[in-house]
Amino acid sequence: MPPKNVQSLQSAIKAMHGCGSRYVESVPVHEVFHGQTAWQGTVEVFELIGHVKAKRAYTWQYDEGKDTKTISVLEIPPVNSPQSAVRVAIASKGKNSYERDKNA
Repeated sequence: MPPKNVQSLQSAIKAMHGCGSRYVESVPVHEVFHGQTAWQGTVEVFELIGHVKAKRAYTWQYDEGKDTKTISVLEIPPVNSPQSAVRVAIASKGKNSYERDKNA
C-alpha cells in the first residue's frame, strides 16, 4: 500500500530528477555504522518514467527541526537497493559536512 505522502514524494522526484514516477514498494532500512544506528526508517521505491539513466529512485523524508527534508537517490551503480541508497546518502552528507568544515 502506498504511503500517505506518496504524492509529495513523487513531486520531489519530478523536481529533483525531471521525470515522472510510479510507487513500487516500501522497504524498512536500518543502517548501522560502528555499532550505532546511523539511520532507521522506510525507503519508498519508485519506478521512474522517462529518466535517461535510471529505472528506479529510492526516496525518503526526515524531519530536521521544523522542516521536512526529502532525499531521493537514483538507482545508478553503486546504488542497487534501498540499503545502498541510504549508505550513499549518509556518505554524501558526511562528505559535505567535511568540505564545509575544511573551508571554514
